[in-house]
Amino acid sequence: MAKAGADLRGEVLLTLAQLRLATPRQLKALLLPHQQDTDHVRRALRNLLEESPALVGRTNRAQQSYWHCTPVGLAEAAASGELAPTTGRTTGKRIAASKTGLREHGLALVDTAIAFHQAQLADHADWRVEAPHPTPAGNLLPDGVVLLADGSSAFVEIDRTMSYARLIAKLERYDAYRGAPVAGRGNAARPPRSHWQENYAGPSLDRPFPPVLFVFAPARRRAAPDTREAAFHERAGRVGSVGYRLTVATTTLSLLTEHGAGRAVWRVVGNHRGEERRTLAALPKAR
Repeated sequence: MAKAGADLRGEVLLTLAQLRLATPRQLKALLLPHQQDTDHVRRALRNLLEESPALVGRTNRAQQSYWHCTPVGLAEAAASGELAPTTGRTTGKRIAASKTGLREHGLALVDTAIAFHQAQLADHADWRVEAPHPTPAGNLLPDGVVLLADGSSAFVEIDRTMSYARLIAKLERYDAYRGAPVAGRGNAARPPRSHWQENYAGPSLDRPFPPVLFVFAPARRRAAPDTREAAFHERAGRVGSVGYRLTVATTTLSLLTEHGAGRAVWRVVGNHRGEERRTLAALPKAR
């Protein structure tokens, strides 16, 4: 049975606030996976659009509609108390209206969230997009951070058009975050912790640094995702922290969507067993 209209309306609003933008097809995949069509989702979107003031906005391009929250919709979603607190949360309007690859990058992140959701690795509500993480070299902005069903987390980076030099620079920013000094003095019951330990290591500091997962997505006038993935492995394998302080794994968006995020689609950077792919659960832990 389809969700009641008011429930679906609220979930659509929260999902757009969480992930910044989505198509009706993507919203259906997340919220009504057993529905044959997008009619219920489109009705909820129209209801949100017809509010005064509107809670969502829409951009149409090439017979496709891209939806995002308005500032009023974002405020309503935040007031529900069901969103993870994120500083600097934005509406997604600029991304949806973009004529560059920014919109496709955002949609690829949503497709990645769908793959995790369908594999029951993480709920779509357990994603944070571009949440700032402080490092001595300035803020690290992961494309996404996902809280996995087992209580651990993972950083997710989507690549469509970024140069290899910038991808390596981002890896080095992760290493800077991993190695950032502890903050505060702590106390007798609790030693001081770094930002990553405070947020990801668990109450007894028993969880390792989260893996950094790169998803290579298609882009016009760029090499195929599997070609870029192979080239990235060649370069990232030379970064000293990879395989020691950082666990880095890659896949392509097509592998992720065709086989599922829980299957053996992840290739470990620095793994000397050639092209072997593993499940998320089988990734090595950072030391």
